[in-house]
Amino acid sequence: MSSVRGTSPHRAARVDDAVTRIRAKRARSHGFLPTVIPYAGYGTTSWVRVLARTVLAKEPRPDSRLGVQYRRREESIRGWRSFTSVPISDVPVIATVGGVEHVLQPDRGGVIDQVIPTELSPGRHDVLLRPQGSDSVSTAGVIVVAPSIEFGVVSDIDDTVMVTWLPRPMLAGWNTFVLDEHARVPTPGMAVLYERIRSEHRGSPFVYLSTGPWNVAPTLRRFLTRNLFPSGPLLLTDWGPTHDRFFRSGRVHKEQNLERLATEFPGVKWLLFGDDGQHDEAIYSNFIAQHPYSVAAVAIRQLYVTEAVLAGGRSNAERRTEAAGVPWVYGPDGMSLYRQLRDLGFVGGHHDEGKRV
Repeated sequence: MSSVRGTSPHRAARVDDAVTRIRAKRARSHGFLPTVIPYAGYGTTSWVRVLARTVLAKEPRPDSRLGVQYRRREESIRGWRSFTSVPISDVPVIATVGGVEHVLQPDRGGVIDQVIPTELSPGRHDVLLRPQGSDSVSTAGVIVVAPSIEFGVVSDIDDTVMVTWLPRPMLAGWNTFVLDEHARVPTPGMAVLYERIRSEHRGSPFVYLSTGPWNVAPTLRRFLTRNLFPSGPLLLTDWGPTHDRFFRSGRVHKEQNLERLATEFPGVKWLLFGDDGQHDEAIYSNFIAQHPYSVAAVAIRQLYVTEAVLAGGRSNAERRTEAAGVPWVYGPDGMSLYRQLRDLGFVGGHHDEGKRV
């Protein structure tokens, strides 16, 4: 969580910090150790964005169902443990990138989100992360985007690639405490559509932007992998109150990260995927108004009537066809969106690089 200079923390944040300090002291007295949970990052040939979370975890015991021991401490933090684990900010993390060590400081929620200057070739690389004073090493993959890449995908998760069938207020708790990645339902046809886009645009980044908390990142990653979605960084938010708000704003989180991607990759046009359950259309429309040359197209997955009711209704925006030269397509599933994106030349055998990307 970012701090605001010159202002004192919100009362909820002060209470949250005090409770965390008490929990951390108690956990350490019971043998819990600093542990880094790595997340996928991204970057260019001159820098990488490293994402991770630092918590206290105990040396894992043999799994009661599998009869084997987890190989690493971070692997034992699953399901409800991801929400009950204690974040820490007082232990620096040593990140090794390209053979060079960097000292990173977690924020008050234990989250590491820092840019490290480096020189790496395009493709996948590993960043080694370990708490200072510990020999427990975690590995975070980072995708380095080649300077020649001019196309990328940003996708929402809930109700876009994953069918939730739950009221929004219940979503985080149900998905975390009740369901595992085996029970989550992918939106029909979306994995096939994304794979066709990936095959058509080799080397282009896929970024999954969601208002979900970092606590569910491992579960979401397993869901995407199990259902054959292209790999890519997850950009999630933190759990609990912020420095200046009792509740964090999911909309602001999405807006800030889209703005950041436009700044970090000024030569990339993004194909934006979302749904019509409240805010995605407005967020993408505002982004296009500010960065019309950073968007290739917008694809909106239309919720079924029951889904829309559970999501709190549809957005009030009228269906768009084009804005600032950016086409919009709508459909209830991946196949419907595929046909329209194919006709626009984004997938299929007749993509015109000079026309849309």
